[in-house]
Amino acid sequence: MQEAPSPVRLPGLAIVGGGPAGLMAAEVARAAGCEVELFEAKGSVGRKFLIAGKGGLNLTHAEPLPDFIGRYGARADAVVAWLHGFGPEALRDWARGLGVDTYVGSSRRVFPLDRKAAPLLRGWVRRLKEQGVRFHVQHRWLGWDEAGALRFATPAGERSLHAGATVLALGGGSWPQLGSDGAWVPVLRERGVDVAPLVPGNCGFDIGWSAHFAERHAGAPLKPGVAHWRDAEGREQALQGECVATATGIEGSLVYALSVPLREAIAHDGQATLWLDLVPGRDLDRLRRDLARPRNGRSLSEHLRRHAGVGGVKAALLRGVLDAAALADMVRVAATLKRLPLVLRRPRPIEEAISSGGGVRLEAMDTDLMLSTVPGVFCAGEMLDWEAPTGGYLLTACFASGRRAGLAAARWLQRR
Repeated sequence: MQEAPSPVRLPGLAIVGGGPAGLMAAEVARAAGCEVELFEAKGSVGRKFLIAGKGGLNLTHAEPLPDFIGRYGARADAVVAWLHGFGPEALRDWARGLGVDTYVGSSRRVFPLDRKAAPLLRGWVRRLKEQGVRFHVQHRWLGWDEAGALRFATPAGERSLHAGATVLALGGGSWPQLGSDGAWVPVLRERGVDVAPLVPGNCGFDIGWSAHFAERHAGAPLKPGVAHWRDAEGREQALQGECVATATGIEGSLVYALSVPLREAIAHDGQATLWLDLVPGRDLDRLRRDLARPRNGRSLSEHLRRHAGVGGVKAALLRGVLDAAALADMVRVAATLKRLPLVLRRPRPIEEAISSGGGVRLEAMDTDLMLSTVPGVFCAGEMLDWEAPTGGYLLTACFASGRRAGLAAARWLQRR
C-alpha cells in the first residue's frame, strides 16, 4: 500500500473558509507581512456572499453606533470590540478602496451603488491574489491528524499540512449547499472546544395553515404590519415591518428580526404566540367607528375592504381566528384586526435559514478569538456563537471578526 505523503509545512497562516470573514483575515494578515494560504471547500470563494447580494447587497447599516451595537443582543458586549476595530463606516471606506461606492437607503441600510455583490468580490479576490494570498479551492477541511497537521479532502486525494497558525472561518449551518454545513462541529468538540448547538436564525416559522389557506395565500405579503410579542421577562414588545405568508407559516424581515425570542419561546414552551396589528394606520377607536357603519346589504368581505382596507390574506387570517358569530360582532372584529394571534409551532429547518445561531462559544476563546484548547487556532465569522438580524449586521460582524482573528494570528506568528 502506498504511504500517504508527508504533511507539507507552511511557515505562515492557513485560513480555512473563503467567505467574508476568511477573506478579511487573509487581507490583514498578508498586510502584516504573513505568508497566507487560503483553503475553500467549494470551487470558488464567497458563494454565500454572492447569494446574499442577489437581491441587492446589504453591506452594513447607517444607524448610530450605539443602536447598531445593540442589534447583537446578548453578545453585544463581545461584538463591540470587533466593531471598534472595523465598524460600519470603516466597512464603507474599505469598499470604496475597492472602487465600490455605497449609498444609504431609506431604511438606513447601506448598499453598493449598483447593489451587486459580484463586482466587489471579484475586485477583492483579484487584489488579494496580487498581494500574494494563495488560494486553494476544492479543499474540504477534515480536521487534524495525530500530529496536529490540517487534513483536507481534495479531488486528488487527501492532503495534509502543518501551518504556523490557523484561522477557521467555516460558516454556520445555514445554506449547506454553499458550504456552510456545520460539519466542523464534531471536529472541534473532539478537541475539547465548547460548541453550542447550531440552530436556525433569521428564519421563518411554521404555523400549520389549512390546505385551502396555503393554496390561496402562500406568498401573499402582510404589509404594513406591527408585530407584538412578550419577551423572556414577560414584557410587551412591538416592531413594525413586513412579512409574508408561506405554505407552512410566516417569514420575512419582520419575522427574522424576532427569530431569537420566538425560537427561544418555542424551545421553552413548545410554541410562541405572535400578535399582528393588520391595520397599523388606524387606532382601535377609529377602526371601531369605521366598521360600525351600516353594511347596506354588502358582504362582510366588501365591508372590510371598504371600511378597513382589509382583504385577501388579511381577511383570510381574520376568518381563521373568528367563527361566524364573532365575525358578526364588529367590535370583536376590530379588536382582532388590531391584535390577531398567530401560534408559531416551530422554526423552519436550519438549511432554509438566512443565518444560524450557536457555534463556538466566545467563552471558549480569548479576546483575540484564539481557541483556549487549541493554541494558534483562531475562529471568525458565523461559526462563532453570536446572532444578529438582517440589515447588514451579519455581514459587518463577519468582516470585523475576520479582521480581528487575522491580525491576532499575524501577531501570534510574529511572536514565534
